[in-house]
Amino acid sequence: MENQMNRRSFLKFGSAATGAALLTTSSQAIPFVGDSLMPHHDQAMSASHFGAFRASVKNSRFEGVIPFEEDAYPTSMLQGLPSRTYAPGRILYPCVREGFLKHGHKSDRSKRGSEKFVRVSWETALNLVASELQRVYKSYGAESVYGGSYGWFCVGSLNNPQALLGRMLGIAGGYTSRTLTYSTHAIRAITPYVTGGDESSNQQTAYPNVIANSECIVFWSADPINTNQIAWGVPDHQSYAYMMELKAEAKKRGIKFYCIDPVYNNTASYFGATHIKIRPTTDVAMMLGMAHHLYTENLYDKEFVSKYTSGFEEFRAYLLGEGEDKVAKTPEWAEKICGVESSLIKALAKEFVKKRTMLMGGWGFQRAHHGEQPHWMLITLASMIGQIGLPGGGFGCAYHYSDGGVPAPAAATGNPLSDVKSGNGNMGAVASENAPAASPGLTGISVNSKMEGPWRKRKIPVIPVSRIVECLENPGKEILFDGKKITYPDLKLAYWAGGNPFHHHQDRNRMIKAWRKFETFIVNECFWTATARMADIILPATTEQERNDITKSHTNSYIFAMKKAVEPAGEARDDFDIFEDILRRFGADEVLAFTEGKNKEAWIQSFYQQSKEKAAKSGVPMPSFEEFWEKGYVKFETPESAKNFIKYKDFRDNPITHRLGTPSGKIEIFSRKIAGYDYKECKGHPSWMEPMEWLGSSVAKEFPLNLVSPHPKYRLHSQLNNTWLRDLEEVQGREPIWINPKDAQKRGIANGDVVRIFNKRGAILGGAVVTDYVMEGVVRMQEGAWYDPVEPGKAGSLCKHGDVNVLIADIPTSELAQGNQATALVEIEKYKGTLPPITVFDAPQIKM
Repeated sequence: MENQMNRRSFLKFGSAATGAALLTTSSQAIPFVGDSLMPHHDQAMSASHFGAFRASVKNSRFEGVIPFEEDAYPTSMLQGLPSRTYAPGRILYPCVREGFLKHGHKSDRSKRGSEKFVRVSWETALNLVASELQRVYKSYGAESVYGGSYGWFCVGSLNNPQALLGRMLGIAGGYTSRTLTYSTHAIRAITPYVTGGDESSNQQTAYPNVIANSECIVFWSADPINTNQIAWGVPDHQSYAYMMELKAEAKKRGIKFYCIDPVYNNTASYFGATHIKIRPTTDVAMMLGMAHHLYTENLYDKEFVSKYTSGFEEFRAYLLGEGEDKVAKTPEWAEKICGVESSLIKALAKEFVKKRTMLMGGWGFQRAHHGEQPHWMLITLASMIGQIGLPGGGFGCAYHYSDGGVPAPAAATGNPLSDVKSGNGNMGAVASENAPAASPGLTGISVNSKMEGPWRKRKIPVIPVSRIVECLENPGKEILFDGKKITYPDLKLAYWAGGNPFHHHQDRNRMIKAWRKFETFIVNECFWTATARMADIILPATTEQERNDITKSHTNSYIFAMKKAVEPAGEARDDFDIFEDILRRFGADEVLAFTEGKNKEAWIQSFYQQSKEKAAKSGVPMPSFEEFWEKGYVKFETPESAKNFIKYKDFRDNPITHRLGTPSGKIEIFSRKIAGYDYKECKGHPSWMEPMEWLGSSVAKEFPLNLVSPHPKYRLHSQLNNTWLRDLEEVQGREPIWINPKDAQKRGIANGDVVRIFNKRGAILGGAVVTDYVMEGVVRMQEGAWYDPVEPGKAGSLCKHGDVNVLIADIPTSELAQGNQATALVEIEKYKGTLPPITVFDAPQIKM
């Protein structure tokens, strides 16, 4: 076969350095090699959520990052990767919590997070993992094992720890998994009812079309300048070139930019946008006020609403106060809720109709109580404006994500247009009529084995991902979810790989208590994160630069080789190897089902070969695997037609032929299906429902500041927080919190002070940044700072570093999505005690 390579030549391509594995990350581990400091050209291609790059290797160590030569706008976050690889908190060998090693699942679970770890051999650790799985399967059944691991760690097609974990558990005996994501819980649940697709990832109107045609662009709870630094796949950062072009065109044509957000964010600053200061979680009220004005002033597009939407009459009755609440949603009504003057609400409504307007909605405002409503209402407002499907008009909910809006080659299928409905589909992943396939895409390891066996018949139950704590607290409870009823399983064991739940889940102190319900908690990790410190059994995993793999850019413009640059630190092993060896404790059939008879090198080659065969069917040439691996990447050209892609153009041109995937085939302003569910917190049409905590609630009397927690600037959620990048913005070693000068003055807080932020759920420290960029009554603190409690493992302990999720409630969005929140009401005071040292970035005490 053309792609056949032996192990020796594969490793020759894959390893940019040789040498003994590091037993420690101290200076003593640096090998003394006479010519190691001389310039050389060992630069292995690799990739990450921050972009593609070449790893510079000296002294048998990963010492530097050279951004991919075709990435014109690489993010500075790439430079943190070497620091992460050799972080002091790197997990170097298998460890077991001391009490668990002595007493197994009968140990004192309240000591998780505080008890010492004991170093053990891989043999001991793997035997312990396998025996615990077998015990729980025998005693409680498969549903009691939770394998819903969630997180962003790896971009590789083979060493995807979450897919591999599900594959291993599915073969071993089964498990309970999860559905939806913390990032997109509510939008993914609601928009299929509204437009028939997932608007969190649907293809956006291409930037060249926006640049040429848009007259008004609204960044509504969106910050694409910041968030396009990263991607779920590999970002190639093409969006920045288009945003620069958009800014230049704006000066020529007078394009107007608005930022509707409590914070004047990076994107608003770059484009010089007009800041509309809106109270957090009140966006729906403002949109309703605009909709009311458009309707009563006869400004809305009647033809579009009549021809392309369904259920407007039911919504109209609610809008005018003819429904149950008898409240007209006037701009004056909206002003009292959202804080935006009614005159401005009216003016914006008129301007959006008059000008060709693109509403760029982010994901921030759906991470809130009743988070299903904002995107539903955004689509409803766009429908009344009537520009959906027109050049430069309409809406998009993924411009801030993974180069959304970038013209890109769509992935090829057997029939490039077979899965297309009205031009919808994942950005760069599904072909469309005016964006023909020019990339084969790239497959990855499947959760399900193709080998015959009992695992093929197992059904894997799921729970909403953000309901894990509620599930632990209420085994056997029946809940409503997306038109169904599901029953929480009685979970006894959790296995996590490639994620950090003690970062991304809310209400940390409640979570700590609930986690004690697990008899056993197993974690594969590279670093001593808060999650790893809560484990009973911890297995050290390799980083992406310590193993071979293959991946693609999120836009499908490239396939990248991910070459092993350095040997693993300590005894770290690839996730693939870890799970394969666990299954050796189950039997030979289980191992064969996991590997399907292929080693890691063969798997990587097979992924490439599948792409090559798809490309050949589409007439797209690709080099041999050997040539690809040597060069490090393959590039795919973007069709010219993709540069003028218009979201929903096909639907607008012919709503019969290109009907949407909704029951009516139209945009459903009123959903009979949702109405039929009879949910209390999600009606049949978009609605304003008072959140559990907001500046207009009674809670604000005690906690008068509304905390918002956007995506960070120098990390991906919690990733890279254990590197020097945190020094670029931390204040006295604490996560920065922005506060308006008036709010700071009231509390005697000065720029640079360490402050205590608190509510009834807990307290954290932060570093004050006094700035007008955040509106009065609101404070801004990025999510992702590592949780570092003064008393580890103890619920209620002060987080001395600034984990914002200590403060945010773990309450579902509604019965429909059962999603998560990202805002809270808090109070702030200057911290007057002795500052406790930050310890979370150092390894915990380990008994050898």
